[in-house]
Amino acid sequence: MAKEKTTIPFEDFIAVVDPATVPFVMTLDSLMRSAGCTVGIEPAKNGYVVSYKHTGSGRVLANFVFRKKGLVIRLYADNILKYMERLESLPAAMKSKVAKAPLCRRLVNPELCNPHCPKGYEFILDGENHQKCRYNCFMFFLDDASNPAIRQLLEAELSFRGAQAGG
Repeated sequence: MAKEKTTIPFEDFIAVVDPATVPFVMTLDSLMRSAGCTVGIEPAKNGYVVSYKHTGSGRVLANFVFRKKGLVIRLYADNILKYMERLESLPAAMKSKVAKAPLCRRLVNPELCNPHCPKGYEFILDGENHQKCRYNCFMFFLDDASNPAIRQLLEAELSFRGAQAGG
């Protein structure tokens, strides 16, 4: 029997977001929707997972995910090589998070990972080559120190996805 898809209103998600974070979440939501992203919201262990699928590329651009310590955004930086210089200006805590993300086993040896798993990202940060898992590499807590850099990365990714889609 097929699992029935439940539609959860965006307002239900916003209602459980920390009020101090809501304005930034709304800004990012508006940015992604105005770029043509569709939104899907699913229940999860600690709240909701909110996914933004870029219509031009057909791939997920970002997710909001609740963790015990707060709300995080997972960016899928498929075009990171085209704007990797922006990584150099990330706050130190964000750079550390990226550097500590798990290695992408599929990039190192495709036989070590599920063949259906999309490859992660290979890029240079602070002069070092990194091969990181796409699901953990660009996953950041929303906070005052990180928010401007999160927005810049998101805008850069949107710019390149839009160019690929002819937009």
